Amino acid sequence: MRQAAAVHADTLFHLEKSKDIEEIRGFEGEAANAYFHVFDSMVKENGETFRMNGRNRRPPLDPMNAVLSFLYTLLLNDCVSAVEGVGMDSQMGFLHALRPGRSSLGLDLMEELRPVLADRLALTLINLRQIAMDDFEERPGGAVYLSEKGRKTVVVAYQKRKQDEIHHPLLEEKVPFGLVPHIQARLLARHLRGDMEEYMPMLYS
Repeated sequence: MRQAAAVHADTLFHLEKSKDIEEIRGFEGEAANAYFHVFDSMVKENGETFRMNGRNRRPPLDPMNAVLSFLYTLLLNDCVSAVEGVGMDSQMGFLHALRPGRSSLGLDLMEELRPVLADRLALTLINLRQIAMDDFEERPGGAVYLSEKGRKTVVVAYQKRKQDEIHHPLLEEKVPFGLVPHIQARLLARHLRGDMEEYMPMLYS
């Protein structure tokens, strides 16, 4: 964990000076690798079942990645809805490369929300034994997905999580987590239109 924190601190130091988008993406990749390398250390129950061999997707190859991928899909849908709700094109992003059919701006917005709205929820579901191995199904080729029962459990937990309140540092008031993507999308739109000098990301501790 200390090594991962050191990587993140070093990344932040270099990001402050970087102006090249490809270099920034490289730093982000290094930080993400360090983050997911220690993700297993936060699993306190069923450690063998939910052992994570790095982040993998399309398809996910283990139960932990299956949970994360499903939660990221739910969160991305909310982020796309948020950016489109304030009149922005969800496919025109900044940090994620532009690809046909890819919601790059939705993915950009999702980055600051993944740890608290998806990653922490995945760990909570596992550590409280709310999901177990019988909530998954393995498919040909080694792909692992949530079963219908597992998806229902995760969706219900996600919806409940969105009802929890958080103190928003800019608004200086409590708001439900479910409104945060829409608030951040509105702040980004205001910045792009010149109404705000800087965009303030959602920082949660």
